Amino acid sequence: MLTRELLHREWTAFRRPARLIALAAAALVVIAAGLLYAFGSQTSCDGPCPRDGIAADGSVVGDQFWFLHHDLGPRGSITVRMTSMTGTITYPPPNHDKIVSGLVPWAKAGIIVKDGVRQGSSYAALMMTGGHGVRMQYDYRNDIAGSAGGLSPRYPRWLRLTRSGDTVTGAESADGRIWHTVGTVKLAGLPETAQVGLFAASPGDLTLRKVGLGGAVEEVRFTQATGVFDHVTLAGASAGAWRSEAVGEMNHTDWEKYHNASGVVEKDGVITVSGTGDIGPSGSEGESTVERLLSGLVIALIIVVVLTARFGARAGTSASRRVLAARAVVVGAATFVTGIAAVGVVLPAGVAILGGNGVPVQPVSPLTGVRVVVGIAAVLALCGVLSYGLGVLLRRGWAAVVLALSLVAVPYAVTAVPFLPDVVSRWLLRLTPAAGFAVKQTAVEYPQVIAHYAPSAGYFPLPGWAGFAVLCAYTLAVVWPAVKRRPGDRPM
Repeated sequence: MLTRELLHREWTAFRRPARLIALAAAALVVIAAGLLYAFGSQTSCDGPCPRDGIAADGSVVGDQFWFLHHDLGPRGSITVRMTSMTGTITYPPPNHDKIVSGLVPWAKAGIIVKDGVRQGSSYAALMMTGGHGVRMQYDYRNDIAGSAGGLSPRYPRWLRLTRSGDTVTGAESADGRIWHTVGTVKLAGLPETAQVGLFAASPGDLTLRKVGLGGAVEEVRFTQATGVFDHVTLAGASAGAWRSEAVGEMNHTDWEKYHNASGVVEKDGVITVSGTGDIGPSGSEGESTVERLLSGLVIALIIVVVLTARFGARAGTSASRRVLAARAVVVGAATFVTGIAAVGVVLPAGVAILGGNGVPVQPVSPLTGVRVVVGIAAVLALCGVLSYGLGVLLRRGWAAVVLALSLVAVPYAVTAVPFLPDVVSRWLLRLTPAAGFAVKQTAVEYPQVIAHYAPSAGYFPLPGWAGFAVLCAYTLAVVWPAVKRRPGDRPM
């Protein structure tokens, strides 16, 4: 049994100045690297920087599109027939003059009911997409699939949104007579007079450029979508004229200035709407997440691994099972406190500094923040105990350090940057103890958002609990034989 006296004795033996300095250095590296990133991140624009949409829950969202809109009362509807959807894709420099026709899969055009024109306000939209058929989306994160396929003048799509108070129902039809409900949603707090109308948006086309040994970095191509509508019918709308405007910044690219400006053209009852941007959860472009404040974690991990592996190797053949177990507890507790101190300081301080610099940061709930702080501290503690166990087993400090670094620090370091192919990085974070660092992920993968969902962009292949379980399994597999009962030991 591990007594208080035994644990106190082993803690006293562990807390040599060199070891305490090393743990303090590990914490300071995490804090310094995070604060350096936060202070060095600034917004820079010619004139006022475009503002990101902020949803009702405080999250940063994408809310940029061209909007032809009209006032809509508490009860009413809009019905349109959509006959065409086309698009263009512009290559980035140095091929910025290369333009091809085409639609990205999540380009969208259709009809929308929205709480005004403020970015981030509540909405429900029924749309055609570039590659996913008819969809009903609302309040940025929610997506309901309608019928598949595209459209043409020969095979048009009829779309209808009906409002009844806070409830909005989307329906589609192939002929304007037989209607099929796509979805019914509730927009809490929708004002008595909302905005309803036609819209078009097209997110950037993501391409990947190979770097390193097969890793990839993101490049985004400008795109634009155009929808053609007729048979536009409003019911329950107040008197007044239609208004045409951009939600978010638009018509600043060379393509829009000199080729095809986003906007609305109406002729003989046919309305053509062109737009760029996106309506939905924000991708990683131009936005910080709390994970970016943890770049110093890999250095801290190396310090912990080296320190604890060497400590385990010095246990000696004469140490009993009880002593070895007590030392493992001391190692785990010391590294856990180090992680709590480091991450608990850098996350709130870094987020506050980024916000003061005008850098958009995807917010996390208090519960998620606690999960990240405690989770990373627990992962560091387990990595320390794992390295300690390797030292006890191998009895040679250098061998234990090399093996521990190869198992934990190297996989974590090479997957945190775009160095290896994404598939290799994902398997490393499934099969090695570095899987435990999945506890720090706060970014969410959305099927309806184009993004590079790879480890180098902060997306782990396993959920946090599963990655933590992998690390626990490795630690148990090493520590159990390291501290198993030896000849002459008394039962614990």
